[in-house]
This record gives sequence, C-alpha cells and structure tokens, in this order.
Amino acid sequence: MADLKARMERLYEEVFSQGNLDVIDELLADDFVEHEELPPGIPQGKGAPRAYTTMFRSAFPDFRMTVEEMLQDGNKVISRVRVSGTHQGDFMGIPPTNNSFDVAAIDIIEFRDDKAIGHWGVMDMAGMMEQLGVGGPPG
Repeated sequence: MADLKARMERLYEEVFSQGNLDVIDELLADDFVEHEELPPGIPQGKGAPRAYTTMFRSAFPDFRMTVEEMLQDGNKVISRVRVSGTHQGDFMGIPPTNNSFDVAAIDIIEFRDDKAIGHWGVMDMAGMMEQLGVGGPPG
C-alpha cells in the first residue's frame, strides 16, 4: 500500500489549492462515495470534489487547504486542515464581499488499492460565513 498521506497531500495541494482537476481521476476510484453534507448543486460521488473545487476556486481564487496534522491508520487518513480564501466571486448566490476567511476542517478518507473510495468531513461553514460578513451573530 502506498503512502496514503502523500496521496492525501496531493489532493489538498494539487486539486483544492491549485485547481488541477485532472489529479482527481488519478487519486479517486470510480465508485468514490462522498458522505459529507454538500452545498446545493454539488453532485454526490466522484463528481463532488471536482464541483466543490470549481465552486470554491471561482468564488475564492486564492482558495487554499493547508494541512496542520495528518494521521494514517491502515487504509484511512485523517486530516486536520485550515481552509482559507478571499471572497472575490459569487458564492452560493452571495456576491463578493472581498473579505477573507480562515477556518478549520477535518477530513477522513478511506482508500482501496491506493485510490480514495470514501470521504467524511466537516468544515466550519458558520465561521466562514461570519468572517465573510454574511452570517453569524448580529454585531
């Protein structure tokens, strides 16, 4: 079994942070299952990371996912990451605010034969919206 952490780091850096969608086909199995609750319009399955990346990078051209900690246990990789960007394009119907966000996320990826077959994750979307100035407690 390959170093699955290295494969996961490639997803964060090459796909999400650089927008190289071709890497998805190399790293994800055709029967990949997305278990995370997704925004409207994002398909389930292998198309989820492609649509998610396209949506975020369109709204946040400097979108980054930065690994803070990564653990591998058998065929699973657990990551604690920082997600950041500057709101310069439409995001889920919200016009650009030019505000930046930096929030935490946790991902669990299951692999089979060195390809990702499942993802579970959670990202601080409420914190993100508050930092963008479009949600959160009244100020």
